[in-house]
Amino acid sequence: MTNYFHYSEDATIKRFEPRLSPSFPDEPPMVWAIDETHRPLYYFPRQCPRIAYWKGGGTTEQDVEAFQLNTRMVIVIEADWFYRLEDVALYQYTFSAQSFSCFDENAGYYTSRSIVEPRRVDRLNSLTKMLLNEGVELRLVPTLHKVKEEVLGSTLNFSMIRLRNARN
Repeated sequence: MTNYFHYSEDATIKRFEPRLSPSFPDEPPMVWAIDETHRPLYYFPRQCPRIAYWKGGGTTEQDVEAFQLNTRMVIVIEADWFYRLEDVALYQYTFSAQSFSCFDENAGYYTSRSIVEPRRVDRLNSLTKMLLNEGVELRLVPTLHKVKEEVLGSTLNFSMIRLRNARN
């Protein structure tokens, strides 16, 4: 059975109602979820800016070498966020795939225009350990701006989340 996930620092959500997304202002209200492959993108405090990249079908070997991509995925965060990552507890909400459809296959986003109730909720601790167990390399940098430009100029598949919270 296929499941999709939502991550929150709030353990009390009983139902998810469709809402507008600031990242996709032209889209109708939706409930957002992530697939299993991409769920490590959300093993972070909600407001933590991050850039993830991984090898895709069009990724060149030159970019694999240049970005030292030796694991299935690299996620880069600003160093200031590391201790918050270590201290936060997240809650993984698991949804049945029934009402969801693919919004963005590269990022693993799935959406529903219906109210969704989670099938289960699990508390997650030790997020850095979870990242390692998922084959993710975590990298720390002072600011994400240089990484953003480098990744945008590459052939890598990527996801950039909450960059509006990145340091200037």
